[in-house]
Amino acid sequence: MGDKKTRGLSGVTLLMFVIFVFAALWFTNQFEQKEKQLSWNTFEKLIVSEDVTEVVVRQNKNVPTGRLEIQVGDAKNGDVRYLYVSDVNEIQDYLKKKDVDYQMPDIPQDNWFATTIMPMLLMFGGVMVIFMLMNRQNGAGANSKAMNFGKSRARLSTEQDKKITFAQVAGLREEKEDLEEIVDFLRSPKKYIQVGARIPKGVLLVGPPGTGKTLLAKAVAGEAGVPFFTISGSDFVEMFVGVGASRVRDLFEDAKKNAPCIIFIDEIDAVARRRGTGMGGGHDEREQTLNQLLVEMDGFGVNEGIIVMAATNRVDILDPAILRPGRFDRKVMVGRPDVQGREEILKVHAKGKPLSEEIDLKQIAQTTAGFTGADLENLLNEAAIIAAKEDRVYLKQQDIRQAFVKVGIGTEKKSRVISDKEKRITAFHEAGHAILFHVLPDVGPVYSVSIIPTGGAGGYTMPLPEQDDMFNTKGKMLQDITVSLGGRVAEELVLDDITTGASQDIKQATGLARSMVMKFGMSETVGLINYDDDSDEVFIGRDLAHASRGYGENVATTIDQEVKRIIDECYEKAKTIIQKYDGVLHECAELLLEKEKISREEFEALFLEESC
Repeated sequence: MGDKKTRGLSGVTLLMFVIFVFAALWFTNQFEQKEKQLSWNTFEKLIVSEDVTEVVVRQNKNVPTGRLEIQVGDAKNGDVRYLYVSDVNEIQDYLKKKDVDYQMPDIPQDNWFATTIMPMLLMFGGVMVIFMLMNRQNGAGANSKAMNFGKSRARLSTEQDKKITFAQVAGLREEKEDLEEIVDFLRSPKKYIQVGARIPKGVLLVGPPGTGKTLLAKAVAGEAGVPFFTISGSDFVEMFVGVGASRVRDLFEDAKKNAPCIIFIDEIDAVARRRGTGMGGGHDEREQTLNQLLVEMDGFGVNEGIIVMAATNRVDILDPAILRPGRFDRKVMVGRPDVQGREEILKVHAKGKPLSEEIDLKQIAQTTAGFTGADLENLLNEAAIIAAKEDRVYLKQQDIRQAFVKVGIGTEKKSRVISDKEKRITAFHEAGHAILFHVLPDVGPVYSVSIIPTGGAGGYTMPLPEQDDMFNTKGKMLQDITVSLGGRVAEELVLDDITTGASQDIKQATGLARSMVMKFGMSETVGLINYDDDSDEVFIGRDLAHASRGYGENVATTIDQEVKRIIDECYEKAKTIIQKYDGVLHECAELLLEKEKISREEFEALFLEESC
């Protein structure tokens, strides 16, 4: 196929070359003739001076006009000049009168079509061929793209495409149960219509990134066996106002032709953000697109059999009109998987990856609390990459451990040159964190401790949550703050100075303490009042519309005092614990200086030695 395409292009190239050469020769000939054209006065002077040696009179067909071909000088050193005349008979009389010999061929030589029309047609054809080639090279061409500018960009998947079913979606049991009604309606809508039931027009999948919202929507279409239109929210938004609304209309027109079907809009917050929150008026492109989407879903058109599914992780910024009954009737929360769900997800992504016998997917699921499905897929993929780099055809437990660190914190920078002083500071800093992780009951145990620079940090202490917590308690939050301050406490107790290494720990502890006071009502002094100012507000228009805070200076002072009290109490608790385990602190730091990285077993062995 490639040879045929090459031969076709070579033939077209050759044709274009011939056309170009012919046109160039014709233009050159016309130019030369124009350069050699004589005036009547010059012709008379040549006759008088007897420089003319031969004259050929060529008369045009059916008309008295013609052309003289005048030989000036001899045939070798002379030149041919041209003179166009309006009446050949008159020029014959003139030549006889001047006693100049001439020849007049019987057959006219000038062919008006060949000399004038044919070159023009060839040139026009050449230009058309070049234009067609350029148009084909650019795909559909600029004109076609302009005509399709307002068309929908949704991709259609049908039964012939590779289907995804609920069996291929690991975990998410409750979520799949919520969507079973949608599948059943698409399969047999009559039994719902007979009893007057109205199936939800819209289903909104809400959850953190990477939890499988898009995969779940594809599984609904695969189970029901109906066409599946998928489009991103950003595909509607363009620079020109009205284009997005046109694409919405075109999308629903296509959906009506393929009903029953599913329309899936990924990241719908790109087009369905709350209206009236910008700096300008309400006529921008995004709001016009949203208005058209609301109209299409509201039932002005007959959309029976069309179910709109959408996914977002920012349901808080969506316009209230799109969330009301009759549009997106049902919200399905797609959360992070529990330990059983993580094990099922790991089994799905482990297919095609040879695992050694030492790898226990159940144990990996227990140690990856908080991981989403995308995180687990990335974990196994990074482990496979590590195994391939070491020229192994199977994965080991060590690959999983390295991938766990890489995914959770970052790549270890083992080649970075660090001074002995910095290593010692980092060793005591991480040892302080590790001791608190081990001693405090709700935050540990320790998975690994390292003083190898990783990501943007000089080292890390990675905990290993043993269970999934649905709620965060006041006691656990206080322990988190205490652990965050452990590095700074260790530096103060052992070193003569403190460093900037604890800046991120202090920032994290301060933010957590402030949330306890202002958001969660965990301060007896401040009470059960939410003073949070919604600092994550994304709408600049709404930000400018209200004051920066809704409480007075006295309350602000009380909040600051409570935050400082929590930090101070956690600091004193961290200091007391680390002083109690001063021997473990020094032994852990020395072990880190020796090995740079220690495991959970090696770290816990230090406490066994201390107790003995």
